[in-house]
Amino acid sequence: MSDERWKALVVDQHNGAVEAAVRELSDDALPAGDVVVRVAYSSLNYKDGLAMLGRNKIVRNYPMVPGVDLAGTVEQSASPAYRPGDQVVLTGWGVGERHWGGYAQKARVRADWLVPLPEGLTARQAMAIGTAGFTAMMSVMALEEHRVTPGGRPVVVTGAAGGVGSTAVALLASRGYPVTASTGRAELHDYLRSLGASQVVGREDISGPTDRPLLSERWAGAVDTVGGDTLAGLLRSMAYGSSVAVCGLAGGSALSTTVMPFILRGVNLLGIESVMCPRERRLQVWDRLVRELRPDRLDEMTQMIPLGEVEAWARQILQGRVRGRVVVDVNA
Repeated sequence: MSDERWKALVVDQHNGAVEAAVRELSDDALPAGDVVVRVAYSSLNYKDGLAMLGRNKIVRNYPMVPGVDLAGTVEQSASPAYRPGDQVVLTGWGVGERHWGGYAQKARVRADWLVPLPEGLTARQAMAIGTAGFTAMMSVMALEEHRVTPGGRPVVVTGAAGGVGSTAVALLASRGYPVTASTGRAELHDYLRSLGASQVVGREDISGPTDRPLLSERWAGAVDTVGGDTLAGLLRSMAYGSSVAVCGLAGGSALSTTVMPFILRGVNLLGIESVMCPRERRLQVWDRLVRELRPDRLDEMTQMIPLGEVEAWARQILQGRVRGRVVVDVNA
């Protein structure tokens, strides 16, 4: 093993309090795995914010290096699947939660968690997509597999200014869907239109209080990143035979609704889970992302931060104050 020292953002727990600090480590500190990756970039997702600040028991064992995404170059490999010099991407698999993740200049992981860097993407672009964009593409694919097609009623995206939401808006617009973006941040309406939204509505337009189990049919499909009252409001207004891809809980995990949308309108509630997504499906998702996510719209939604600023940005993402995607340059 190398005697080189390298940087990692480590969270640890002391007397019940979670603290984060950038430390210098050696390869001896790396967890088990058969591939060592020299990390170029990671990204900031909502789950990373929870892990950084010790929320929701995302991290069960300390110390931990958060970062559910990473992209970089293979440095060492005991697996025939990869050789030194190969460029790779990792999203999910409990990395950054149960296994040290991407907020470090090096990571040691299992080979079967990796996929080759998709042709046509740089490592930075792959992390601009990251788990959030990957989840958005999974959501779009799930809607299409349940007969949601362009040309009909609008598809609505909730929490549209966040990472998953921004990418979902851009992807749906590129496919020709009329997209309605829902956000609680009025100052970001122009931003969402720049990603392809044909209409932008406030959060209250979706989740306003009512005693009625069903409202007028509005939406052919939905990507919901919020949960809670927003999801309950969506279900009341879904059209006959429509589908909702559910992939987030920024607004709460509890759901107060009735069976009426399901048994009277045939609405489908589709759960989207990206962490344990099988390899074959992962490759399909990445292929679609390369072909369908316009680079200019990806650039529009992306900003870069150094490793030392992750903790401050983690607080912002949990407060709903981060727009689009945040790439972490672990070498800055």
